[in-house]
Order: sequence, then structure tokens, then C-alpha cells
Amino acid sequence: MEAVAKLRNHEIAPRKMGLLCSLIRGKDVYSALNILRFQRKAGSLALEKLLRSAISNWSNKYNIDLDEANLFVKEVYATPGRTLKRFRPAPQGRAYRIRKRSNHVTLVVASRLESVSNPSQEVVKEEPKA
Repeated sequence: MEAVAKLRNHEIAPRKMGLLCSLIRGKDVYSALNILRFQRKAGSLALEKLLRSAISNWSNKYNIDLDEANLFVKEVYATPGRTLKRFRPAPQGRAYRIRKRSNHVTLVVASRLESVSNPSQEVVKEEPKA
């Protein structure tokens, strides 16, 4: 029982966003929200919004109380997105290349309780006929 949320083309380098991702990986959802709320890094606001979106996706997919489900951040990773290439003037007629990097973040939340099941995904096992 898991839900996914994705953030595409965010204007921070994937290495910087990866540092924030490693802070919340494997944490309980509420403690991850607290970590991101009081973090002063640039991508923490976008990652907090993404986590809230993943929680909302999970609650829409499975109609179960959030406190009962015991949600946690199962996976979170940042991959490189597009790179904008710009030039800055340099001495003696040269130019330095500036790479403005972006990233894609994927966040997966899951429930620790496997006994909580979704009625729409239950599999009914039939007994073999004798």
C-alpha cells in the first residue's frame, strides 16, 4: 500500500536536493514534515509540499485513517532534470559557461501496517473443487 508523488524540473541542483532527500528517507511522515518545516535550505519548501501531496494521494487511494495507517517515507530520490546553459563574460574576450541545473524528485509513501487492506484490491482465493 503505497502512493507516489513527483516533482518535475525544480530549479535546484539535484545534489542539493539529494541532501534534503536523505534527511527524510525512512522517517515517519509527521517527523519528516517537521524536519522539512524547520529546515532552512532552499528546496525544503518544495519537498514539504511534495510530501503533503503524496500523503493526500495515499488518503485518496485508500480510504483509511492516516493515524491508523502509520505512514512513512519509503523512497525519495532526486534525479537530474534539464540543464540550462548560459554564458558569463570573462576577461580577454572569453566566456565562462554557467550550467543552471534542475531536478526531478520522486517520493513514495507507504503504510507500515500490512494488516490494513484496501477492499478494492483484495484478492478472493477460491478453494479447489473436490
